[in-house]
Amino acid sequence: MITKVKIQDTLARGRKTKGLVIGNRIPMDYFETTGTGQSDITVHAGSYHLALKDAGIEQFNIMTYSSILPGIARKTEKPAHIEHGSVVESIMAVCNATKGERATAGIIYGWLYDHANGNKFGGLVCENYGNESEEEVSRRLRASLDELYFNGFSDKYLLSDIHTITRSFVPEKNYGTALVALCFTSYYYPVIEGLA
Repeated sequence: MITKVKIQDTLARGRKTKGLVIGNRIPMDYFETTGTGQSDITVHAGSYHLALKDAGIEQFNIMTYSSILPGIARKTEKPAHIEHGSVVESIMAVCNATKGERATAGIIYGWLYDHANGNKFGGLVCENYGNESEEEVSRRLRASLDELYFNGFSDKYLLSDIHTITRSFVPEKNYGTALVALCFTSYYYPVIEGLA
């Protein structure tokens, strides 16, 4: 077992600075957005980029998460200013389609509350996409959310405050993209200990 002193000695060796040991950062504020785009050229630098533009997030470098919302997460407004090239981390559903084919993307999320004390534990998120209607994608989203909930959370938590976001269209150009996203704008960094 590595002691605190040994960690400090190892980190301090040859350094003239002080530091912190931090835990995994926790996403906090997020905003919702949706977009569609179409192009006769391609998907990635075409319809997908134009869907990001429609969603107002085309200036970000996009990173994607799996489907968990921390208990401290809270919905906020999209920032008025975006620094060109900055990173946004998101939970995103994307559907690509060809001319005349429907593109539908959707996200559903709900919050888990402790049966015993009513405290918010965290959230579950599901993404889905396909060439079906918004109603069909919404049906599949709810089925997925229920599956997650009843396989590990229902004994201890109540699932409530469920929210669904969908976007759907039929492109008239060769390529089309529909997307929906939760985009994070701030993070909580737990400090485990300070180092001298």
